[in-house]
Amino acid sequence: MHQPAPDPRPRVLHLAQPVDGGVARVVLDLTRAQLASGARVTVGCPGGELGSELQKMGAGFRPWRAARSPGTGLAGEVRRLARLIEEVRPELVHAHSAKAGLAARLAVRGRIPTVFQPHAWSFEAVGGVTACLALRWERWGARWADRVVCVSEAERATGARAGVRASYAVIPNGIDTARFCPAPAATAPARATLLPDLDPSAPLVVCVGRLCRQKGQDVLLRAWEQVRRTAPDARLVLVGDGPDRDALRARAHPSVCFAGAVPDTVPWYRAADLVVLPSRWEGMALAPLEALACGRPVVLTDVDGARESLPPALAPLCLVPAADPGALAGAVTALLADAPLRAAMAAQGRRHILSTHDVRHTAERVADLYRELLGPRPPVSFERRESIHS
Repeated sequence: MHQPAPDPRPRVLHLAQPVDGGVARVVLDLTRAQLASGARVTVGCPGGELGSELQKMGAGFRPWRAARSPGTGLAGEVRRLARLIEEVRPELVHAHSAKAGLAARLAVRGRIPTVFQPHAWSFEAVGGVTACLALRWERWGARWADRVVCVSEAERATGARAGVRASYAVIPNGIDTARFCPAPAATAPARATLLPDLDPSAPLVVCVGRLCRQKGQDVLLRAWEQVRRTAPDARLVLVGDGPDRDALRARAHPSVCFAGAVPDTVPWYRAADLVVLPSRWEGMALAPLEALACGRPVVLTDVDGARESLPPALAPLCLVPAADPGALAGAVTALLADAPLRAAMAAQGRRHILSTHDVRHTAERVADLYRELLGPRPPVSFERRESIHS
């Protein structure tokens, strides 16, 4: 009896939790590129924004019920994930962020080539006993990752210094430079549409990110009090939503606008005179890359990935220490007062993103990594993997 030829296209399973923000964007961009290359791609996640976008693009989507943080439901999440893996039968699993990385490595335990991408280390996000437990897990779980993919050399160095001994690959984040680009000359200014009551000459600062401790909007609000002393007509817009929304609103000056979650951040980048991201920790944030691609200067805190996001000449102008409202206010005030410098920074930043952080380069490097991992491996025998449920 004639047997059909084996399908040479790799079966890839991405696993993600959370399902919004930068992690979701990376998963979507990789999925889109891999589908275009002919790979058979499935994504397991709890649904949400990521699940909706996957279904719109026609990607394989499998719901995986899992909370954002580890808890008492972890055992059930691992069992559900093991069943999902048995159904999809991937040749490679790519787990994104701490929670999916935890569950995936417990479910697979080295039986399938496994890539873990932390998107910033879990032990940086917490403190006390929880941080100690997270670090112990990352040290132990590294044995069940064929590669740990870091989005910056700084993120890799943080893991290595913490004792996470792994086979690392550094693949910088990339963005869609056709989507994130300066506004066409014939387009009406975005600011007039988004903020019709704002004086066109008033300085506008925009911060794009989840409203949470990691992104540091509370530090920005403290810095904003100092900025307003020098630029009293300046406006600040926080684009995004998250658990700290109400607390931030309660302390914000009337000159601060909360735009909430928006379907498209491009108009907000284009409207800004300056984009600020005051994170406490990152791997490599997407917002600065997107802002630079849109032709806007940025101010960032000097956390993992920030320096690698920038042309070297811009680092002294763009970077400030984390959790330092005074330094942040000084950098923002200086740049708001110097329009020619902002324009020069924006042009240089756009060229840097085109040459270094185009998502196509990122997808090609991930594809090379997959080929390296899949090349020497024998076909996966799912019949031998019943113990995956144990």
